[in-house]
Parts: sequence; structure tokens; C-alpha cells
Amino acid sequence: MLDPAAPQLVVNSRTLFFSWVPADPDAVAALVPAGLRPRPDRQVFLNQYVVDDETQTSGFGAYSLTYLGVSLMGVDAPGGLSPGGWWTHYVASSRVVRDYATARGAPTFAGQTRIEADGEDLFSETEIDGTPLVRARCRVGETGHLISSGHHRYFTHNDGQLLSSVYPYVAEPVTPFEVESVEFLPGHPMYALRPANPLIIGFGYYSPRSSFAYPGGFTVYPGGTGMPEPARQVHQVPASLARSGLPSGS
Repeated sequence: MLDPAAPQLVVNSRTLFFSWVPADPDAVAALVPAGLRPRPDRQVFLNQYVVDDETQTSGFGAYSLTYLGVSLMGVDAPGGLSPGGWWTHYVASSRVVRDYATARGAPTFAGQTRIEADGEDLFSETEIDGTPLVRARCRVGETGHLISSGHHRYFTHNDGQLLSSVYPYVAEPVTPFEVESVEFLPGHPMYALRPANPLIIGFGYYSPRSSFAYPGGFTVYPGGTGMPEPARQVHQVPASLARSGLPSGS
């Protein structure tokens, strides 16, 4: 098992990252623990990425991963450009990655993520136990000279404490980029995070080369430690036809 306090580096992953306004704001807010505040619009973020080769990581090996969560207020990442985020679901194909993340407080699940590009068409899908749960379709262009870089801040809960970590990243986003549809399938708690219809995108990008680091150590956040009750599940309203720009947060 990797030491959860040791930093880890991932380079040139294929990454789809965007956010939306949810169909059930109350269910989303119920997922956020005491001591943290969701945005007024209860914005939800999704990051799906694939690491194709073990040489792209410092210790994780090749794997795929999806994480979802709720954007927060008052706990921005360094620089103030990206809001902090509370991880609600963390779906990884690798046991090594899951064990590492679980020890850091991430709510892990075993599952697979795939991202397939065919010209301008991009399709992504996340599944758990062979059942697809999240699908997205995007229209994408080519990478140019634009580089997106900065930090994200994510919160987890472990041993009765809120933990805060800051993740540096460098990405090469494509232009143009458009989210055409997002679909959540019922049958799993992450369904509570499904988008509203019509789909309203907060930020987003696709990058065929995105690099980032898991920081070393743990920072205890001096907030509350109460954990929310599981969100209720309600009938799905399919979402489609949306536009987004370059990333402004997580």
C-alpha cells in the first residue's frame, strides 16, 4: 500500500472536467457536512480522467477515475480563482489508488471510466459493478497554445476530522469545447447530483494532456465534523444541450 501521506504525481492524463446546476439543490446541500457551505446555486462538479500508461504516474500505475462533488463558498484554492470542493463520490479502477484515497478520507468506489474521442465527438462513461451510472457527450476541438494552470482545493472526512488538500495542476484544454448532454442513471446515491433540465454549465474543459499532483501530508480544517444524511433519490429528468467555457473553478 502506498503511504497516504506521500505526494503522488500524474502527467498527461485525458481529462474531462465540468460543473452544472443540479436538479435537486436540497439533496445536493444535504451531502455537505457541517463546517462547509455549498454555493447558493448548489453547483456540482465532475472530473473523469484516464491514465493510459504506468509511466504517467509516480506510483499509481495506469488507471481510470471519476470524482464528483459540491462546490463550496469561503474556502477557495490559492489564488482565489477556484472554489473549494467537497468530494461526494470517488470511483477508481485501481485498488492501489482506492486504498491511497480511502486513507486520505475520499469516499471511494470500485469502477471504470472511459473517454472516447472520434473527431469532434467526445463520449465519457463511468460505471460501477458493470452498470453505467454517468454519461456525457461533448463537442471538442484541438489543443492550441493555451495552458490552464493553478490549484484546486478538495475536502474529505477522516477519523472525525475534516481534511483540506490543495492540488496543483497544468492542463492543455481544447478549443472549442461544448457539453452537449449529461445523463445520470438511477440506482446509485450519486444520482442525487444529476443536472437540472435544461442543463446549465458552470465551467468546463477537455484536455488530452492534464497533469496534477496529490500533495503530501494532511491539513486538518477547523470546521464542524458532523456528517450529512444520505440524499434521497427522486425521478430523473434527462439533461441535454448545454454550452460551457474554459474552467473557472472546481
